[in-house]
Amino acid sequence: MHKSEVVRARIEPDIKHNAEAILKNLGLSNSQAIVLFYKQIILNQGLPFDLKIPNEETQEAILDILMKRNLKKFTSIEEFNKKYS
Repeated sequence: MHKSEVVRARIEPDIKHNAEAILKNLGLSNSQAIVLFYKQIILNQGLPFDLKIPNEETQEAILDILMKRNLKKFTSIEEFNKKYS
């Protein structure tokens, strides 16, 4: 099939450069990666990963982090589990 369509998108430079480095290690060009992504959209009849709206508790935690308030620090997963188990 003849390729005649163009896809353009504006993204943050860090995202572009980091993704391109990974794609290079995989031996893929940006165009090949986009084609693969589009093919997965077709195969899945949607995005090839779940998109979910976080529940209220998760939304509050995200806001706490973004507002840099009410943050709790733990030195290990065990310490976290003791607090919240």
